[in-house]
Amino acid sequence: MKAAVGDRLVIESAHLGEARRIGVIVALHHDDGSPPYDVRWLDEKHETLVYPGPDAHVEPGAQTV
Repeated sequence: MKAAVGDRLVIESAHLGEARRIGVIVALHHDDGSPPYDVRWLDEKHETLVYPGPDAHVEPGAQTV
């Protein structure tokens, strides 16, 4: 998995009826874009360090030039 600052990290729910979690990657710990990531969660308004599992994927964010 590779990501950039501004990309969205989406973690699908493992249980029926639970919502998926969506966050914005705000910092990388490796220059190559590999995990872990600092993520600001959109629904909870806080940041956490995340090592994404197999239920997660990255969606490209707005790219600045």
